[in-house]
Amino acid sequence: MTEKEKMLAGELYRPDAPEIVADQAETAQWLARYNAAAGSSPEALHKILAERIGTLGAGVVIRPPFFCDYGTNIRLGDGVFLNFNCVILDVVEVTIGDRTQIGPAVQIYAADHPRDAKRRREGLEFGRPVRIGQDVWIGGGAIILPGVTIGDGATIGAGSVVTRHVKAGDQVAGNPARSMSVAKPA
Repeated sequence: MTEKEKMLAGELYRPDAPEIVADQAETAQWLARYNAAAGSSPEALHKILAERIGTLGAGVVIRPPFFCDYGTNIRLGDGVFLNFNCVILDVVEVTIGDRTQIGPAVQIYAADHPRDAKRRREGLEFGRPVRIGQDVWIGGGAIILPGVTIGDGATIGAGSVVTRHVKAGDQVAGNPARSMSVAKPA
């Protein structure tokens, strides 16, 4: 199995493997073009996004500047909106459902590192997929950690750090993000 295949499978891999480094360099060039196109028409921006994003739904808007590792592992549903300065570390699949809106400076991390210091010294990394449902709102500056699933219709408060799964329709906020739902009296 190549290092890239290991990466995509969520296994430990070496990020300095030539194939991975080449993919990152290609993405960096694409991002430079995309970010330089700020102010272009939505159609022109969408056309550039279609060159690299793995799945690009209709009406997707990503306001430059935007940053990602590869782009090819990002799946965006119809009508997804990402505001300025969003970061997606897509070493494995990151899926964002239809009509989800993401505020400025949101960071979505699928990239992860071993908890054992010896393994980290070896330079190994791995990824855990992030799944964000439909009709989700993620407030500015929020951070979504590796392996998290956010259910349909959920709301993530600005500045929150989401360390665990979020149920459909739930509202979470804080660091770490906690449910804001209050049990209603019977």
